[in-house]
Amino acid sequence: MRFCFENNVLDGDLRELTCGGAAVPLQPQVFDLLLYLVAERARVVSKDDLISQIWSDRIVSDSALNSRINAARKALGDDGATQRLIKTIPRKGFRFVGDVREDVAAAPVPAEPGTARPRAVTDRPAIAVLAFENMSGDPAQDYFGDGISEDILTALSRQRWFMVIARNSSFTYKGRAVHIRQIAEELGVRYIVEGSVRKADNRVRITAQLNDATSGSHLWAERYDRELVDVFAVQDEITNAIVAAIEPQIHAAENFRSHRKPPASLDAWDLLMRALSHYWRVTRQDHEAAKTLLERAIAIDPNYGQALSVLAVNDMFGVHLGWAELTAVAPAAETAALKAVRCDHEDAWAHAALGSVYFSTRRLADALSEFEQALALNPNFSLAQGYHALALSYAGRSGDSFEAAQKAIRLSPRDPSLAIYHGIAGYARFTERQYDEAIALAREAIRHRGDLTGAYRVLAVSAGMTGDSALAEMALDELRRTQPGISLHWIATKLPWASDADREHYLEGFRRAGLR
Repeated sequence: MRFCFENNVLDGDLRELTCGGAAVPLQPQVFDLLLYLVAERARVVSKDDLISQIWSDRIVSDSALNSRINAARKALGDDGATQRLIKTIPRKGFRFVGDVREDVAAAPVPAEPGTARPRAVTDRPAIAVLAFENMSGDPAQDYFGDGISEDILTALSRQRWFMVIARNSSFTYKGRAVHIRQIAEELGVRYIVEGSVRKADNRVRITAQLNDATSGSHLWAERYDRELVDVFAVQDEITNAIVAAIEPQIHAAENFRSHRKPPASLDAWDLLMRALSHYWRVTRQDHEAAKTLLERAIAIDPNYGQALSVLAVNDMFGVHLGWAELTAVAPAAETAALKAVRCDHEDAWAHAALGSVYFSTRRLADALSEFEQALALNPNFSLAQGYHALALSYAGRSGDSFEAAQKAIRLSPRDPSLAIYHGIAGYARFTERQYDEAIALAREAIRHRGDLTGAYRVLAVSAGMTGDSALAEMALDELRRTQPGISLHWIATKLPWASDADREHYLEGFRRAGLR
């Protein structure tokens, strides 16, 4: 059955929403919700109905429910103010009120046995997580591989950068020898996560890989060997490691894909992917390039929450590194971050963006709250972990800061921002007067990225406090190269310490290093 309304077609069999013939990307859960509302349009659907049908009676917050309703409205060009198609009935529930025509979909052309009708791949990436193969030879161990796969699927769903195919679809291939390209066509995805589990005695070996189904290439693969002292702890640890590794790999692949497109055909998603590739490089030139690309993406879609979030983060990081003036960019960055939160208040990037604005504008308590909210929404979000660590340092909580920075490093050892996390850990050690360790961490950051302003700051002040004049001079020379306007006045007035004593400690390190 297909439901036609306005210029939209909602196809329950193909699990597609199209507008004017063009596919509209929808998260699987939002699609299920919309389909249920349309099918039950003759009545008011209560919150309990939705929780039962869409969430299988799991506990769901009002904010989670409302975010899915808002996402369904947005896909239809509707909103909470006009409620043209999806109407909220106060204290009762929701009802789809559009005029609907039902069509019976044409019968598909008979296919060869074992084949399925291909489905179009949307412009936004989608990913499927297959059931991990049990290599133990013991069918009773299937539960462990299934648990790993389900946890990865759940964790990836928190990323909100791509659609994740529901378990009921991706697990249908369990135990079947099907080529990943066929799976991709049938599920309408670009990326597939697959893996295997082998348990023997008290040890387990888990392999995982991320495949680009359109090219047939492996984007990432890793093997994990662990002792099964605590099964659930091992399962959580490996899930977190896999999920943290996947997101940057998909961003890199999507950036590569966008660079193969003619400039005239770039859409907001392509521009965002290009902007992210510049953002991760952390140079003044890339900072400006990212800003230009993000502004182009937002011009195409003014309500593009992810582009708004990255724009705010990019602007505030530029302020922290001395590439932009706070008064010039903070108002627009705060507007963008607040709008991103309104677009999707369950997006961890949006809360991290707002936290970065609060951090740079000296609202440290609010900043910590936003970073903690981002991590509650997505515990695998290493960027939020890093920002949280930085804010903790400036709030005077150096021990907590070091622990948070170390967690970001452990969580994502291949992260594009790994050098930054080492630099933050180094600053935490500097505030604790552990100068030798601060120097070692700053050098590690520079080893990963040789032009990192923050790492040279930590190296200069730590060398200054230890009396290593040669190292301090070298660090200052490099710092002036990466941040030509650095001065004691800039440091004293631009960085958001909660404690005057911490500020004076930092300034003293620079004075001893030779900065004036």
